[in-house]
Amino acid sequence: MTSEKRVSFGIKSLDSMICGGLLPGSANLLEGAPGTGKTTLGMQFIYNGITKFNEPGLIITFEEFPQQYYHDAMQFGWDFKKLEGEGKLKILFSDPETALTEFDKPTGEFVKMVEEMGVKRVLVDSMTHFEPMAQNPYERRDIERRFINALKREGVTSILLRENDSLLGNLSQITSKIPFIVDTYVLLRYVEVDSAIAKALCFLKMRGSDHQKEIRCYKITPKGIEVESKFSGKDGVMSGISHSAVSPQEAFMKAFGKK
Repeated sequence: MTSEKRVSFGIKSLDSMICGGLLPGSANLLEGAPGTGKTTLGMQFIYNGITKFNEPGLIITFEEFPQQYYHDAMQFGWDFKKLEGEGKLKILFSDPETALTEFDKPTGEFVKMVEEMGVKRVLVDSMTHFEPMAQNPYERRDIERRFINALKREGVTSILLRENDSLLGNLSQITSKIPFIVDTYVLLRYVEVDSAIAKALCFLKMRGSDHQKEIRCYKITPKGIEVESKFSGKDGVMSGISHSAVSPQEAFMKAFGKK
């Protein structure tokens, strides 16, 4: 575990899972199905960075116009339009080709914006849009790597969103190599617990740092994401359908029968 200063989400229970926060200048992937709260957690990371830690933020979106972000953020009491007016936030509606081009070269317009604003945190929504840029998996990996390395070159800590269309059960096939490129890989999932749908979060990978391996329950509240306790007494949570955990003795008796 490193003593290097961390980049906090500003969510105490979540930060505690990763020794206080993300590593500075790291690229961090949030993957999950629609509605699991990827964008909300990303916006919360940006908002808390500005308001709690005085770290300007940049949101690059390939899906929604800035007005949609203003609206969605206000549902949690986060006034993104006001922060933009104060020069602490910029929301860019772009496309993957332009984003790659502008970040790939040190003189690009996006790079100038990052440097002029003193941007420390970046949210990209979403990396899924880079996948159609190349059919060849090696070319696709090179495109993703170039974009991520360009963000790292600028010294920003980035949250990269990626969709996974699997709602419950096994994850859909991974076509991207982003999980191998990024520093941190976080999975958000719908799970069935006691005949009800809940949401689960776990850190599958965190390069250069220790992190908790437990699976946590979380909720989307009027104030944003709140991470709660781990799932106790349940196995198979991340498979989508949990079942009661059994002791080794119980497993033995079930397998071989009572003597």
